[in-house]
Amino acid sequence: MAFFEVVNELTLKVTFDNGERVHTKAGAMIGFQGSLTFDKELLGPGRGVGNALMGQITRRLTGENLPLMLVTPQGRSVGYFADLAQHVVVLDLQQGERVSVESENILAFTESCQYNVRFMGAGVISQKGLFTSILTGPGQCALLCNGNPIALNAPCSVDPDAFVFYVGQEDPQFRTQLSWKNFIGQASGESYFLEFNDPRTTVVIQPNERTSGIDLSIDTGRPSRQDNRLFR
Repeated sequence: MAFFEVVNELTLKVTFDNGERVHTKAGAMIGFQGSLTFDKELLGPGRGVGNALMGQITRRLTGENLPLMLVTPQGRSVGYFADLAQHVVVLDLQQGERVSVESENILAFTESCQYNVRFMGAGVISQKGLFTSILTGPGQCALLCNGNPIALNAPCSVDPDAFVFYVGQEDPQFRTQLSWKNFIGQASGESYFLEFNDPRTTVVIQPNERTSGIDLSIDTGRPSRQDNRLFR
C-alpha cells in the first residue's frame, strides 16, 4: 500500500510499496526517488466513466472542483509533495470514517478513499455556498493548513475563516452574535462562527484567518473580506 508521512511539517512523503496509486493536487510533486508517472485527471476520481463524469459535474457546479493528478508507481518508489509551504496533516481514515474539508485544502489521498461533495447546510451569511468536499475511508489523506494546526474536540465554536476541516458525522451550525453595536459600526469583529456540538467530532483550525467573502456593513469591526473560498 501507499504510506503517508509528514516531513519537516511542510512536506508529504509517500512511500509506494505495492502498486497502489495516489491522487494528489495537480503540480504538487517536488521530488521523487524510483519510478513514478504523473497523469492529469480529466474527470477526477470515480469508479467508471459515468461516475467520474457525474462527480466532475457536481464539483464544478458547487465550486468544489480540485485539479488532480494520478500518481502511479513502478516498483518501490518514494514521492514528495507540498503546496506553498503550508503545513501538512495526515489522517488515517477507517472504514466509513469521513473528513469534511474545503477542496483547496486537499493535498493527496489514497485510491481507496471515496471523494465526493455533499450539502453541509452552513455558510448562508458568509456568502460561501453550502457545499464541502468529503473524503471517506478506508485510506489515508493529507490536508493543508496555513500554520501549525490546532485540534479541538466538540463542543466548540470556531471562526469560519480559521476553520480547516472536521472529522465526524455532524454538520456544523452557523451562529451569529449580534448586538446594537453592530448597527453603529462598533462590532468586535467576531459576530459569526461555526458551532459543533457532537463530542465525537474533532475540528481543526489554523492560526491564520483567510480573507473571507463576508462583508457585513453592520460589522465594520472586522475588515472587509472578499476572497475566502472556504464555503463558496
